[in-house]
Amino acid sequence: MQAMKPDSKPSKRSINGWINLNKPLGLSSAQAVGKVKWLLKPQKIGHAGTLDPLATGVLPLALGEATKCVNLLVDAKKTYEFTVTLGERRSTDDAEGAVVATSEMLPTAEQIQAVLPRFTGPIQQTPPIYSAIKIDGERAYAKARAGETVAMKAREVTIHALEFLGFHLSAQQAQFRATVSKGTYIRSLGRDIAQAAGSEGYISRLHRAAVGPFHADDAISLDFLEESVHNAPPIQPLGAVLDDIPVQALSSEQLQRLRHGQAIILAEPIPPAPLLAALYQGELVALTRTDGHSIIPVRLLNI
Repeated sequence: MQAMKPDSKPSKRSINGWINLNKPLGLSSAQAVGKVKWLLKPQKIGHAGTLDPLATGVLPLALGEATKCVNLLVDAKKTYEFTVTLGERRSTDDAEGAVVATSEMLPTAEQIQAVLPRFTGPIQQTPPIYSAIKIDGERAYAKARAGETVAMKAREVTIHALEFLGFHLSAQQAQFRATVSKGTYIRSLGRDIAQAAGSEGYISRLHRAAVGPFHADDAISLDFLEESVHNAPPIQPLGAVLDDIPVQALSSEQLQRLRHGQAIILAEPIPPAPLLAALYQGELVALTRTDGHSIIPVRLLNI
């Protein structure tokens, strides 16, 4: 009788929650996800807010049922610390591209400070041609790499806060910190600030300091995760993303109604909300909405 071959595939682990990863330089978001997938072997994994390989910082990773909550971070504010190298503009608006324009004019700190109000609040911003925005069904960067002329349309984004942090004069570099809305391109912001101040510029350093409730101070490295993987990896709870979302505690009977796809009629009215987090014994169990008089299930979490 032939012996059975052992199953070479490692079993998947039931892990539900978030990892606040500090993505290192040179690694794409997809590569970072792949590394964590290999380390932890979760049943499901995803991420919120892509970072380019040249960028570092906060990359929230969703494990298991947290993948159903990634959309909660779509509208979250993001904070970046970035460096603009002055005197050159590049095709990609970052250090990877070819030089396409130069300027001998280097603005002073006062000149930079003077233009920042133009880039605070709702602004019109033209994304880089090397971006993932689709034009006629094709990614802009694919068209640009193929040598096609790419015309990007300006769109409205919001810069909630923008601060000039200082110069490294010898390197012709200016440092900034910005808190921005979804859809904002920091590469475009750096380029436009330099041009408004009378020069050219490109992003030579980009670090994401925060995505919604996830901050760089609490982010962990891949090395730390690898060291802790056999003990207790630092998984944050499903409800870690609920900072700006109203919540409603449920009884066991109400929870069962939701799990059967039924609405909950409330004894007392609550403020209407397009998104309401339903909690049972302090744990996130469902994403719902409410008209103020009933709670309607939107997405249930299997925990």
